[in-house]
Amino acid sequence: MNAERRRLLNRPILLAIPILIGLFITRSPLLMTSTDPEPTKPWADAPLKLITTPQFETGKTDIFSTGATHMALLHNSIFRGYNSIYQQAPNVKEVDVNDFIGYSLTWYKFVKSHHDDEEVSLFTKVEDVLDDKTIWAETHKEHEAFLPGLAEFEKYLSSLRSPQEFSGTELQRIMSSFQEPFEMHFHSEISTIAKLADHPNAPKPDTPEATNASLTFKTWGKSTVMKAGTLDVVPFFLLNLDGTVEEGMWANWPPIPAPIKWGLVNIGGAYHNRWWKFASCAGGQPRQLYAV
Repeated sequence: MNAERRRLLNRPILLAIPILIGLFITRSPLLMTSTDPEPTKPWADAPLKLITTPQFETGKTDIFSTGATHMALLHNSIFRGYNSIYQQAPNVKEVDVNDFIGYSLTWYKFVKSHHDDEEVSLFTKVEDVLDDKTIWAETHKEHEAFLPGLAEFEKYLSSLRSPQEFSGTELQRIMSSFQEPFEMHFHSEISTIAKLADHPNAPKPDTPEATNASLTFKTWGKSTVMKAGTLDVVPFFLLNLDGTVEEGMWANWPPIPAPIKWGLVNIGGAYHNRWWKFASCAGGQPRQLYAV
């Protein structure tokens, strides 16, 4: 192939590169958002009260305090998601309703997947570690208390036939109907996990059993969000993480290599890029809520 023919064949590719770069810049969730260390109220820290991690509160680093801490960080992303939906719902403009519905249904998918994965996977594995089938008795009851309201949340948003039918106050009413048991459970579960360190069958430190138990939490933690959805739940999770809390202890949590985390947000998140304007954070920093 002569040089002139190669030049002609490569020309479309060269012309496409700036177009692709421009498209990426306009659709990148991280590049579209701005951060604000002190967003004006209301922000995503209410009405649900965010959870203090056991490691920050007690300084303990046993496997259950660590597992509970990582669960608390995940729960706080869910809480900021709830709060960002609740705070913005009454102010969403008609032109943004479909994007807001996509964002809100992603939160539902996140919570439902998290709940199901706990019940099917994590809880049974921890029961096996402790050889005790009773440790989650109250947790199962707590789950049942908010699931009907959660189902109503999804049904309402999925049944809307047009943006004009959307009512932010009605969505707030539905959310308020399960807010108390939802908040109570997500706090209580952290305490339940942390207290397992005192269980008579808890693995002793520096033993193979302790290593295996730690691996159980780590493996579940890595997989649970990823398998929920890389193009929706993963960006939602990462764009509602605030790394400035608790004196910046969790600025690099979760421990994902920076290039991969960047790609999960900016490449994976570009598919539904218009949804993320409603997120509470960007790059691990708080940002002013879009619709307040």
